[in-house]
Amino acid sequence: MASNKNQHYVPQCYLRQFALSDTPSAINLFNVDREIIVNSASLKKQCSKSYFYGDNLELEKALQPIEGLYAEIVREIKRPNYQLTNEHRQFLLFFWCLQYMRTEAASRRSIEMTDGMGEVAGLEPKEFKLEMKEAVQLAMKNFVKSRLAVNDLRVCLIKNKSDVDFVTSDDPAVLTNKWHFLDKRTFGSNFGLGSAGVIALLPITPRILCIGFDSDVYSIPHHKGWVEVKSRREINIFNEHQYLNSRANIFYQDRRSEAHIITSFRLAKNRRLKARHKFNYAILDEENTRHKRFKVVDWRTAEKHQSAIIHTEMIHPTPSAWPATIRWKRKGVVYTNGSGVGFIRESMIDPAIEREFTKEFAR
Repeated sequence: MASNKNQHYVPQCYLRQFALSDTPSAINLFNVDREIIVNSASLKKQCSKSYFYGDNLELEKALQPIEGLYAEIVREIKRPNYQLTNEHRQFLLFFWCLQYMRTEAASRRSIEMTDGMGEVAGLEPKEFKLEMKEAVQLAMKNFVKSRLAVNDLRVCLIKNKSDVDFVTSDDPAVLTNKWHFLDKRTFGSNFGLGSAGVIALLPITPRILCIGFDSDVYSIPHHKGWVEVKSRREINIFNEHQYLNSRANIFYQDRRSEAHIITSFRLAKNRRLKARHKFNYAILDEENTRHKRFKVVDWRTAEKHQSAIIHTEMIHPTPSAWPATIRWKRKGVVYTNGSGVGFIRESMIDPAIEREFTKEFAR
C-alpha cells in the first residue's frame, strides 16, 4: 500500500468513477515517486479526510450537495443518447474550478509557494508559515472569488472509442494553454484562469473526458456536445496532462493497462516540473519624484535592500504534443492592452482599467 506520505486526497464522488467495477470500494493506482503499481488500494484512503476541511466540518458539509449533484450528473452523462445541456455545461465548469482549487495537491503547492516566498524575503519560517488547514480555507476563498472566471468557456465531452482508457490523478483538474505555449508573443509571460487560449481538462470516467476551451481561439467540432475519439495516440496525449500534473498518484481502472501506464509515465517524466511556481525578486534601481524603477536580480546573491518587490507566478508543464481534436478557430482573437496583464479573453476585460484593450488575431 502507498504510504501516507504519498496519499493526496480528492473527492470520493469523483474517484468513484475510476473505482474497480468488481470492487467499488477499491481503486488501482500508480505511485509516481516510487514508480510502483498498487492494486486494489482503498478508495476511502485516497479521498478527503475530515481534517482537510477544518475541525468544525462546515466546509465539508457545504460541499456534500455539490458532490451529490456531480454524481447525479455523471450518471446522466453515461446514459445512452445523452446530450450536453447548458445547465450541465455550467456545472462541469464550476466543478472543474472547485477541483482545481481544493485538492490537497493544490493546497500543498500554495504552502510550498508561501514557504519559498518567506525564504526569498529572508523571514523566519515561523513568521511566514502557512498550515494545511489555512491553505485549504484560503483556496476555498479564492474559489469563491474566481469560480466565474471560466464560465465563458465552451464545453465538450470527449467519448473515448480507442483501446486506451483515460487515467486520472490526485490533481485531476488541469489548466493548460496550447496558444500560449506556441505563440511567440507570450514569451516570458505566464497564463491564468482569465488568459486567452486556456484549456480546462477533467477526466470524468475511463471513457469520458470533459474539456473547456476558449472558443475565440479554438474550434472543436462536436455533435450535441460529444466528440468521438478513436485514435490511441490522441487519448495518450490527453492522458499525458495527468502524468505531468499529478503530485503523487495516477488512478486507473483496468489492470491490463498497467504496462502502458508505466511506459507512458516514463516518457513524460522529464517534462514534470520540480516546482510549480517561480519567484521574481526586484530591487530598487532608480527613484525620482515621478517614478521608481526596479530591476530583477537573483535573490540568492542579492544584498538586503530596504525596497524590493517579490513577484510569484505559477508555471505549467509543457506537453509533448497537442490533441488534433483541439483545432485553431478561423480568425481567432485574443485581447491585450500591452501591460503585464498579458493576453486575456474578452469576458475578462475590466472597463474600469484606463489602458484600453485591443483585439489581435490569435494566429
